[in-house]
Amino acid sequence: MTQSERQRPEIVVGLVATPPDQPARVAARLAAELASGLSKRVSADVRWTVREGWGKVVPRRDGGAEALLDDLARRRTDDQWDVAICLTDLPLHAERAPLVAQTSARRQVGMISLPALGLRQMRSVRAAVPDLVGRLLADASDHRVRPADGAPDEATRHVPAVRRVIGGAETGERRYLASGLIGRARLLTGMVRANRPGRALLGLSKLLVGAFGTAAFALTTDTIWQMGDALGGLRLTVIMVLGLTALVAWLIIAHDLWEKPSRETPGELARLFNLGTILTLTLATAVSYVVLFVGTVLVAALLIDTAVLEQVLQRPVNAGDYLALAWITSSLATVGGAIGSGLENEETVRAAAYGYHPQPSGWRDEKGGGQSHTGR
Repeated sequence: MTQSERQRPEIVVGLVATPPDQPARVAARLAAELASGLSKRVSADVRWTVREGWGKVVPRRDGGAEALLDDLARRRTDDQWDVAICLTDLPLHAERAPLVAQTSARRQVGMISLPALGLRQMRSVRAAVPDLVGRLLADASDHRVRPADGAPDEATRHVPAVRRVIGGAETGERRYLASGLIGRARLLTGMVRANRPGRALLGLSKLLVGAFGTAAFALTTDTIWQMGDALGGLRLTVIMVLGLTALVAWLIIAHDLWEKPSRETPGELARLFNLGTILTLTLATAVSYVVLFVGTVLVAALLIDTAVLEQVLQRPVNAGDYLALAWITSSLATVGGAIGSGLENEETVRAAAYGYHPQPSGWRDEKGGGQSHTGR
């Protein structure tokens, strides 16, 4: 650090992720570049220091954003940060619209709900955090930075999720809200993104292997061949949907993934958690079904000679017949896989529950000594 940089006033920004799961991955990537972003977007006349920390494994659910900001304010005071920003995967609402972010000049803290940002969370966080920090300092009349110009909504003009801002400099409290219908759709996709459906897919690996074995065995019986020939596309579709629905329902029931409303978890939040769990499992099982279907098609083409299939069906066959055969076989094997899904690793399957956050191996809160990133 040069002599001129040491003479610049320092502003310490705390970046906290709660829980230490998807928010922690976003925070780790952001922390490495946030100091330079603050220098470009807020002020180049100060020395920015970013301290990265982890929040609670299971963040408070009963008080919404206010409870989260209160906890963050205590952390900011204890660690002597100038401002603090929290990244969380909690889906939050205000005035019947998804809450994207909220800042409090009185507490010198702000939070961003990652699910409300949709799929491109990292891109939106890069744009939002420097603006939120600048607004916090401006609303607090911090002499180390110039007063922010422009209307509050311009501070997040690069964040597509934000549609309106309520509050202002008079109260020092600002809430950044998404739109109604589109905002809710973005929230749900963001919840699935935060819940990492790829992890759920890996958790179903034993199920997929068992279903594939069931499908391979079923292909050796001519009864399945005749069923595939007799059933039309509509009935095959219904059987497929029923099989996937049975699998998702059995996973939720067998592994107790359903979130129940309680004093700590309000009913609306519990419903969102359950919807996020259902969507995550549906996506994971649908991908598993596609993999199973493709594998079944290949096995059918290798095992079943065209002449033998024509003899059983008593008519000429084509590629469509093999596809129909693989379709009915995959659907029936999925139902069998649903019964065998209880053999899956409990911890791996429970990770698909949106409200479930196991303590990571080697986890420790970076309280008082997190990684620091400094920029001019």
